Amino acid sequence: MSSKATPLWEFVDVSKAYPGVLANDKVCIKLMPGSIHGLLGENGCGKSTLIKTLSGVQQPDSGKILHSGKEVQIADPQDARNRGIATVFQEFSIVPTLSVGENIFLGNMPRSRLGMIDWNKVNADAAAVLEEMEVEISPEAITGRLSVGEQQLVEIASAVAMDAKMIILDEPTAALGESEIERLHQLLRKMRTRGTAILYVSHRLDEVERIVDEVTILRGGRVVRASGETEINVGQIVSAMVGEDIAEHYPKERNSTDQLVLSAKDLKTKAGVHNVSFELFKGEVLGLGGVLGSGRTEIARALFGVDPLLQGEVILNGRPLEVRHEMDAINAGLALVPENRKFDGLFFNFRASGNITAASLGSISRFGVLDLSAEEKGTERLIDELEISAQAEEKTVNFLSGGNQQKIVIARWLFSEAQVLILDEPTQGIDIGAKIAVYKLINALTRAGKSIILISSDHDELLAMSDRIAVVQHGTVERVVAAADLTHNDLVRASADSLESATMEAAQ
Repeated sequence: MSSKATPLWEFVDVSKAYPGVLANDKVCIKLMPGSIHGLLGENGCGKSTLIKTLSGVQQPDSGKILHSGKEVQIADPQDARNRGIATVFQEFSIVPTLSVGENIFLGNMPRSRLGMIDWNKVNADAAAVLEEMEVEISPEAITGRLSVGEQQLVEIASAVAMDAKMIILDEPTAALGESEIERLHQLLRKMRTRGTAILYVSHRLDEVERIVDEVTILRGGRVVRASGETEINVGQIVSAMVGEDIAEHYPKERNSTDQLVLSAKDLKTKAGVHNVSFELFKGEVLGLGGVLGSGRTEIARALFGVDPLLQGEVILNGRPLEVRHEMDAINAGLALVPENRKFDGLFFNFRASGNITAASLGSISRFGVLDLSAEEKGTERLIDELEISAQAEEKTVNFLSGGNQQKIVIARWLFSEAQVLILDEPTQGIDIGAKIAVYKLINALTRAGKSIILISSDHDELLAMSDRIAVVQHGTVERVVAAADLTHNDLVRASADSLESATMEAAQ
């Protein structure tokens, strides 16, 4: 690409301030046609503000926005769409009660000559977009009944359907598995060849390294690395984002012992788990590896009593464990950090203290009345130990960053003194600094003798932080292998085998 080419969109010294915070400080960025541009930085660095400005959600306080070299003002989101900008925000904007086709063309429904919605064209055009994306979802399916990953793909399909010249993707792969990510990347490369400009925001740095052409890194609202300065690699990105060199991206400690803590034998549920067997040892991190929909989360739900067992047994510390519902699991010392912390893990109208004690209210109650001073004492210690923002003690959790929210969910189970923690996508949607904090917390937990079941769609994370990995396909554990004996390619191959088998079964 010629350095003299005119950017499709350009920010020149754009600034935006909120009360007490300078979110964007004279930001300059060039978004070229036919280029995938990575926008990176820790939570709170100013990425969201920049995205909202380009999407017409808010106006800058100063600076210029240029479109093909001419200064413009993006008045509102509709003006942004009219100018060919499509944005897929991290928070879903789909309407769950509508069909996939309706969501893809929401606000721009194909109509007949009489002005009526042409439902046949809605479904046909939606099917064509989904086919181009290599996504097997029916246009007539109700969107709210789809998995989180499938809903994410519908969001992306809506942007693709606009045939936009500029697409902004904010954490587009947070809920996707490895195979879905690869299909999305193939689509983005195809769009790049058509001249589309793509602004790509992601906390998955290995993925950024694979897909982006240029990168801009923000820290404290300022650009600390501009486009095209140096080659893109994870080490340089981490150093620029955090402001210091980090020797290890994954600071893994080996704390596994030969003391058996939990044994699952022939588990089966209505949710698709069948013949699942594995063992978990004291101080061990056992990874569950597999594609989206392979049954990893369903195994976690079975262990925690969310989905009742139809057959099989769980033995904890040498004794059979009868889990009829979640409280049985909690009382036995099990914990679940769910995949979707926003819907399943947090009470957003509570401060940190109320969230942390939610699973153990009996321990801070006297004669059925909460002892608030005991709650404050217990939670203050955990907030300090886990380095959770001091704001967590005064503000409700909806005002906190994703990393702080995740640490609060984990703190809940430390307060309950759980011995076995099931972590389902614990670093999904959080920045690199918060990820490293979670990894160090995993080390501290296993060092203290606790055992971890780790579910992650990030293969590098799973390989680095696990002692052993149970490969999950079609709701069962196919094999358990030492993490050191597996490679990224092994997991990708296992995922491909799972997808191929599923396709063959569906065809029969």
